[in-house]
Amino acid sequence: MLLITPYPRLVSPLLATKSTPESSFTRRARASSSSSSTSSSSYPWPFLRPKRRLNGFKLKSATVPGDVESGSLVKGLKLGGMFGVWYLLNIYYNIFNKQVLRVYPYPATVTAFQLGCGTLMISIMWLLKLHPRPKVTPSQFPAILQLAAAHTLGNLLTNVSLGRVNVSFTHTIKALEPFFTVLFSVLLLDEWPSLWIVCSLLPIVAGVSLASFTEASFNWIGFCSAMASNVTNQSRNVLSKKFMVEKFVVLKQEALDNINLFSIITIISLVLLVPVAILIDGFKFTPSQLHLATSQGLTVKEFCLMSLLAGVCLHSYQQVSYMILEMVSPVTHSVGNCVKRVVVIASSILFFKTPVSPLNSIGTATALAGVYLYTRAKKVKPNPNSKSS
Repeated sequence: MLLITPYPRLVSPLLATKSTPESSFTRRARASSSSSSTSSSSYPWPFLRPKRRLNGFKLKSATVPGDVESGSLVKGLKLGGMFGVWYLLNIYYNIFNKQVLRVYPYPATVTAFQLGCGTLMISIMWLLKLHPRPKVTPSQFPAILQLAAAHTLGNLLTNVSLGRVNVSFTHTIKALEPFFTVLFSVLLLDEWPSLWIVCSLLPIVAGVSLASFTEASFNWIGFCSAMASNVTNQSRNVLSKKFMVEKFVVLKQEALDNINLFSIITIISLVLLVPVAILIDGFKFTPSQLHLATSQGLTVKEFCLMSLLAGVCLHSYQQVSYMILEMVSPVTHSVGNCVKRVVVIASSILFFKTPVSPLNSIGTATALAGVYLYTRAKKVKPNPNSKSS
């Protein structure tokens, strides 16, 4: 009598040792099973063997071209939505920030408040476990401190410029960022640009120069602070790249990704800027100072709401920017940043009704076109051994 259990892998060893005569059908089945894969060789009866080929077929059918296209479409829609949120938050940040700085001319205090909003949002993110908490080693901290100092100066100098000149003019000057990126890459990383990149910098410099000469709200403090913010921001980016290459080899083991890196930089920037803001501006959160600020066209409620929204928008759009950078290449991110600057300049001109002369428009357009050419020129891979003399 032949005993068959419902689970062939669990056949009793005692039954397996019994020798019974094999029929021709059994021999053919055994020969068929020996020629199959290793996983199916443990099933001596074909009619009891699980249909792995059927399951395998089902798994393969999940990756048909239609599903791949569907996944790509979903990813494209998600990425497009994130770009839209990035642009929208940047527009609102510049509008709210400019309205606050118009009536409250203390850029150091405003910047410290905005970093404080970002620090609060980071704390909530970590407390709710929306993102894993970072683990910073003592060897990483000095380099992070350098990045935080550059980040602090970049945000502070940008607000100084926004408080002095039009939003559109500040962002036109900040179109010179690629020039300083190339400059610091040569000085700090010994990375020499290609001929195409050098040629793309020419319209940027020419356009910013023309826009500066024809700007109605031109102010030397606003101009120099925007130019200095370019220096600090791009030195931060280049140092960050150098830092990632040299110091962050074990970042994945330490769970310090770019979002956590940005979060730590924000917190350190707040700690660095608060005493500087008190030293430069004094303590300006007094009722008399708020009354002075609101006497210029804003109520206390509007002033506090705009200050809070500016801080939230600043941290949110920078966080979204880092998230986009994880999904796309640096060149695609640079193109998106170029388009973002166009959107911010156009929206600020429309919202604040900024008067723009024809020559100023030509200069701004030339500079932005040069930025776009720069992003395209970065796709051309230069010869790594070629260096300009």
